[in-house]
Parts: sequence; C-alpha cells; structure tokens
Amino acid sequence: MNIVKKLSLLLLVGVAGAAHAQESLSAYPIQPVPIKNVKVTDDFWLPIIKKVQEKTIEYAIQKCSEEGRFENFLIAGGQMKGEVRGQMPFDDSDVYKIIEGASNSLLSAPNPKLEVLLDSLISIVKIGQEKDGYLTTWRTINPAKPPAPWVKVEKGERWEYMNMSHEEYNAGHMYEAAAVHYWATGKRNFLDIALKNADLFVKTFGENPGQILAVPGHQIIETGLVKLYMITGKEDYLKLAKFYLDHRGDPRKKEQFGAYAQDHVPVTQQDEVVGHAVRAVYLYAGMTDIAAIYKDQAYRTAIDKLWDNMVEKKTYITGGIGARHDGEAFGENYELPNLTAYNETCAAIGSVYWNNRLFNLTGDVKYYDVLERTMYNGLISGISLKGTEFFYPNALESDGVYLFNRGACTRQGWFDCSCCPTNLIRFIPAIPGLIYATEKDVLYVNLYMSSTADTELEGKKISISQTTQYPWNGKVKVTVSPEKEGAFTVKFRIPGWSRNEVMPGGLYSYADAYTGKLSLTVNGKKVTGVEKDGYYVVNRTWKKGDVVTLDFPMEVREVVASDKIADDRGKVSLEYGPIVYTVEQADNANVDAITINNKTTFKLKEQPKMLNGILTIEGKTGNQKFIAIPYYSWSNRGIGKMKVWLPETK
Repeated sequence: MNIVKKLSLLLLVGVAGAAHAQESLSAYPIQPVPIKNVKVTDDFWLPIIKKVQEKTIEYAIQKCSEEGRFENFLIAGGQMKGEVRGQMPFDDSDVYKIIEGASNSLLSAPNPKLEVLLDSLISIVKIGQEKDGYLTTWRTINPAKPPAPWVKVEKGERWEYMNMSHEEYNAGHMYEAAAVHYWATGKRNFLDIALKNADLFVKTFGENPGQILAVPGHQIIETGLVKLYMITGKEDYLKLAKFYLDHRGDPRKKEQFGAYAQDHVPVTQQDEVVGHAVRAVYLYAGMTDIAAIYKDQAYRTAIDKLWDNMVEKKTYITGGIGARHDGEAFGENYELPNLTAYNETCAAIGSVYWNNRLFNLTGDVKYYDVLERTMYNGLISGISLKGTEFFYPNALESDGVYLFNRGACTRQGWFDCSCCPTNLIRFIPAIPGLIYATEKDVLYVNLYMSSTADTELEGKKISISQTTQYPWNGKVKVTVSPEKEGAFTVKFRIPGWSRNEVMPGGLYSYADAYTGKLSLTVNGKKVTGVEKDGYYVVNRTWKKGDVVTLDFPMEVREVVASDKIADDRGKVSLEYGPIVYTVEQADNANVDAITINNKTTFKLKEQPKMLNGILTIEGKTGNQKFIAIPYYSWSNRGIGKMKVWLPETK
C-alpha cells in the first residue's frame, strides 16, 4: 500500500477524466441493463457488495503490496532492483482483477478517491510493459528463473511452455479489466496498455510465416480479446480469439496440453466437460461469444452438449463444479464426493459468466436457474462475512480435520495462489448487471433483489424498481414506470425451485411435494394464464407507477440426488427458496448423529444477530434436534464438522 500511495503523488498530476464510454458493438440478442443504470438497495446483496468495495479491495491491495505484486512491475520496468517477488507466474493477474472489481464499483457510483487510486495502479502496470507491448513481469525480470518450479524453462524465451507460463492468462485478465475501466471512466490509460499488448499477440500468433501456431494453456484471453473488439471494432482481436479456440486439439501446434486444458480434441467435437474446471468454463464462455458473434452452429451445438453434461452429471447441489483436488478438475460423470470436493471459487464465478452468456444468447430460463443457485450458494461461500477470509475449495462436508491444498474446512486470509480472492473482487461489484436485461420490446427481470434501474426499450425510456426480502421471503413488489404510457412486455423469471425443479437436467429432485401457490397481480388484480417457459409474461400498455406483485411461497424442501452419485445415496439435503442449508458443529454437538426421516419436522427461525442475519432451520427427528444454517455462511465461527447431505433413516 505504501508503494501505491507514493506513486499516487508522483504519477497522477494532470490525469483528466473523460465522458463515460459505451460498448460500441453488441454480440448478443439480449443485453444486460448496464451496471451504471442499476442501483442495488437490497438487504441481502448490498452488504456483500459494500463489504467487497469497502474492505476486500483495500485488504487485497495490502496483500498484493506485501507479496510484491506491484514491485514486480517496477522491477520489470527498471524502477527498482531485485528478483521477481511471489510464487506464481500469474501474480500479475491479481492486480488486474482488483482494478476490474474497483472499476465495476465506479460504474455503480462515482468515487474520485478510488479513481485516483486506480490511475496509480495503472501507472505502476505501465512501468512494467516492454516497448513492444509485452507484459508478464516475471519473464521480463528474469526469464531463466520463473517464480514457480513447475514452469519449465529451456531457452528463457517468450511463449515457452505455454501450458503453465500464463502469459496469455495474464493478458486476458488485463484485457477484461482494461475494458471495464474504460467503460467506467472513459479513460484510455489502461486500455492503451492492453491494446498495445493485444497488437503484439496479433502479430505473434497465427498460421502465417513467422507466426506461432499455438494456443493458451489457461484460457481467458479469448473473452478479453472479444471485449477489446467490442470497444475498438478491430477484427484482428476477434479473429485471434477464434484462432485460439479453433486450434485447440490441433496436432500441428507447438504444444499439446491434453484433456487437462481441454486440448484433447477440437472444441466443436467436445461434448463432455473435462480437465481443469476454471480453464474449462472460461473456454466455454469464449466459445459462446464466438457462437453469438459469428452465429456459428458448430460452436453452438458444442456448448449445448457441454452445458448439458456439466449440469446433468457434474454439478454439485450448491452449483459448485470441479470435483477433484488433482488438477482442480472435473471428475468422471457423477463423480461428486462431498468431503474431498474441490469446487474452486473461481470455477463458480466462471460458471456464472458462462450461464449469463448462454441466457443472453437464448433467453432460456434454465441458465438463470443455475446462475442463481451458484450465486447464493457455491460462489459467495468463497468469502467470509468479514470480507477478509476466503475459501479456495468449497467442500460439502468437513470432518474438522481434513485439510488439503489451500484449505478445506477453514477459511484463510490469503493463499499462495490468490486467484479466488481477487476473482471475487472483480465479480461481486458486477452483480447489479445481472438483474435486468432487454431484448427489443421485452424487459427481463431475472434476479430478485431490491433495486432500481433505468433502461430503454426501442427508444422508450423506462424506470423499474423492486422491493423484496428475497431470499428469505418470496414476495416481490415491482413498480414499472415508463416515461410515456406505452405497450411492451415484461418477463418475470419464475425461479426453478418454485417450479418444483431443483436444477435443470434432473440430477437432483425434491423428495417432497411443493404446496406453495404462485401468484402475480398487476395493480392489485390477479393475472392468470401468463406463465410461459419459466417466466410470467406480462404484455400490456404500461403507465407510470404500475405495480406488479409476485409471490413465490417458500418452504423447507428436502432434496435427493440421483442414485448414480455414490456419495449422496440414502441422504437428503435441505433447501429454503434458493438457499442450500447445512449443519455445522458450532450449532450441533454431534453432527454425525443427525438424521432425517419422513417424520422429521422443520421450523424456521429469524436470527437477525446470527451470521449477519439469517433464517435457521430447526429440525426435529424424534428426540433429536438440530439447527441448519445457509451453506454460504459456514466456517465463520471456527473449525468444525459440517454436512450438507444428511443420512435418511426409515
């Protein structure tokens, strides 16, 4: 932090703002209502967003300073002397993710002090960039001495051992962050660094004489290049993104990574999610971008098959993905162990990015059902209630003892590989952009959280607001206020759990019958016959102040898994609305003794002072009593046993 403060004084004189920039190209038929047009006021999500903005960003900057992330840029640029700091070849990307998260915060609300800090960080990054645009600090500092022993070095040249050098991964996160910073501020200081680097990649990689036929080891540069194309209209960036995708599985290229990096067959022939889960979902997000922009049917067919496989056979009840510690990877079909589940936080974030793209391409409600389940459970479980401790893996069971790489039953303040904390920083401030979307004369309401938004439908200006206690209560009040009275359609998502569907594909199902009766009223009058494809579809002539009231009654539900999931046979998990529950030793002296049968009763209890305010489930099976808490909140009160899946007895 001291480095940042000092450089702020030296480097920020004369930095001027510009008008906020807009995305110049659109890839998808459905467009999110931009973050800058949405204000979240929600009792559940706003504290989480503010926690990241007010505590986690500052904490991560301090940690990056302590571990030399900023010094690496200064050493690479000759402003300091020394060897590379840190332990990972992708440490540069942590700085980029912090900038992206802070830029998303600027989109929500102007903050001159934060903007000055970002300019300082960007100035530090620029110092580390080589004259031709190359930017990976460890290789610039000492190409013969990578920070991690598993990065192979032979000649010490660029693009050597691309599977693990992470040069392209660093670039991808830089592009993603630079795009968001440009959209937030209108400034080109970071964008120009990214474009100079991207031009080097365009020059270096391809099938022309003198170019390298190779693809990235760890994907994300593909989606970053698409964002640069959206800003500039420069097709070279888009073509390079497609080049990287088209040549996975190509036996002619420089290196072969195999299934670990989804490089075993061409992407259009892949139909099973395999390998490193984060690499995978970043790849699939890039494929979806290409399918949308080029209207490529082969890509579209592949991503549909991959999504079906992931959701139907390889996703946890929490939305988590990546079962294996070894390789942070997907396992075989139905390989979903609980105690040793990996479920990297970054993989959950990547899944949300991918599902959001799939919705924007198709308008299919199923993608938001998976997105919502992941957000409320297997994603925010990755950050503590304080905002300064984290889960890298997100297991579904803890014996209070078992620890593997980067922790399993206890949150940690930081990691040797700190990708998850900084990925949470870049994602959580972007949540407002997931609530609403538009397509021609249709406004989608996809997530329920108290908020206001301004948008346009075919030139008609519309304001919309929500008031709700979701996820603790299924009642939602939505006020629709067009500037001028007019006809258009509003689609309100009916959550999958309220349609009696745990998750698309049938991997999990409810063991009990849903007794809730859904309802929708407009200005106090009940409306029927408007349910279609998982949405309430209300097409009418709207006038200012029209009020829609939705009711999705919530009940404690018992969930059972497919019998093909060995670890979950004979077990039940509990849900309430979109929230998956778990039992933890902090509330239950003997977690292993807790069972459920057909006579178990459940009672909800408001706990405003417990775990930042939750509803607990108080269960009773005969003389046995237990307390269940939301899964996302576990391990905030010390190390202990925990179970999501409870044995079922007769």
